[in-house]
Amino acid sequence: MDDRHGKPKIMSEKTLIKLYEEHNDAIYRYAYRYLSHEDLAEDCVSDVFMRFLQKVRNGSLPNRNTKAYLYRIAHNWIVDYYRQRKPDEVAEPNTIIDPSKNPEINISRSERREQLQKALLSLPEEQRIVIDLRIMEDWSHEKVANFLGKTVEASRALQYRALQNLRNTLERQWM
Repeated sequence: MDDRHGKPKIMSEKTLIKLYEEHNDAIYRYAYRYLSHEDLAEDCVSDVFMRFLQKVRNGSLPNRNTKAYLYRIAHNWIVDYYRQRKPDEVAEPNTIIDPSKNPEINISRSERREQLQKALLSLPEEQRIVIDLRIMEDWSHEKVANFLGKTVEASRALQYRALQNLRNTLERQWM
């Protein structure tokens, strides 16, 4: 972001605090959906805003949509987490398991949840964002279209393609 004289704009502390307050919960929910672990989601959120602050200090703020930029940082953090993880490492979700339930069912659910997370992460960015915002965050078609800078029809088509891709990926994994 530049001012009218071509100098980079610097965000005020008040603006940064407001940005954090507005987007902290949404970024946390996003991270938790893919990581299924409270501590990891909190680490992700913390790193997202630390990286954003580093960009602010360097004077290289995003030109357009700050919220999309924050989601991109979170997405990259999550992808890096899965890349660095050993195949046999599994982040256990913070849930209380009823001991009377069949452990095989719990393992199956955990495996399917991880497969879904990986399938979502494998989608192209705009398709993943559409699914996150429309389905996970329950945004209207109009709000998603505005966020992406697209028409409502283009946003709906993108959602359709995203769900088709997700369905195809999951069918290949589960067969």
